[in-house]
Amino acid sequence: MRGRALKLSAPRRLVGDLMRFSMRVPRVSVQRQMDLGPLLKARMAQPNRPSWTVLFLKGYALLALETPELRRAYVKFPRPQLYEYPASVASIAHEREFHGERVVLLSSIKNPERRPIAELGALIQTARTRPVLEVKEFRRALKIARLPAPIRWLLMWLGLNIGRQRARHFGTFQLSVYSGLGAESLNPLTPLTSLLNYGPIDEKGLVTVRIHYDHRVMDGANVARALERFERILNGEIAAEVQNYASSENVQAAAASGAQT
Repeated sequence: MRGRALKLSAPRRLVGDLMRFSMRVPRVSVQRQMDLGPLLKARMAQPNRPSWTVLFLKGYALLALETPELRRAYVKFPRPQLYEYPASVASIAHEREFHGERVVLLSSIKNPERRPIAELGALIQTARTRPVLEVKEFRRALKIARLPAPIRWLLMWLGLNIGRQRARHFGTFQLSVYSGLGAESLNPLTPLTSLLNYGPIDEKGLVTVRIHYDHRVMDGANVARALERFERILNGEIAAEVQNYASSENVQAAAASGAQT
């Protein structure tokens, strides 16, 4: 059967390059069935409900703040070693349309543990709705994706293996979910130390949460304990912040309005 050849677009080359390096990471997954009833109740009480993506992002950043392993990376330059960062940089996957093609692009948020939920929501919304080439991370990634393969691979290797540069260019952890579509990924790949994802959340707040981690950096028992602590953070600190979400959202709006005048 004769078909047709399709040239790889820049976004498809970008995904291919990420997979090239992700497949070299000895990745293991640990999951936990969580009961997020308290967080669900706090969220449902808000007139403008924050997205689950934002809540999990802030909670995971707080978890990483007290769990150094989640802020470490295995790097190979100048020699194989672990490199620990003082704070997190979140890498968030977004599905966008670019030149008539649905593509996945990554945006980053520095120090998410220090940012209010309303601010995190605004940053994510910007990455989801702003024209693709107006988002700095998207524009830079697409520019690199147009380079010859050997140059792309060299730049990516250096970015992933020079400790001081890695978090700046790739982040310290990744968040990738499609639970809003009623589905979940069981074996996502990333070149980063950890990737967080979760499945659909039912009406009682029950959800399966997974951390996919680099076994060179940490072990499964540590991740299992981290997931237990993560559940407490979501139902504790995050639920408490959500209860004040409306007032913090008003503060963010007032600050943005003042900045424009």
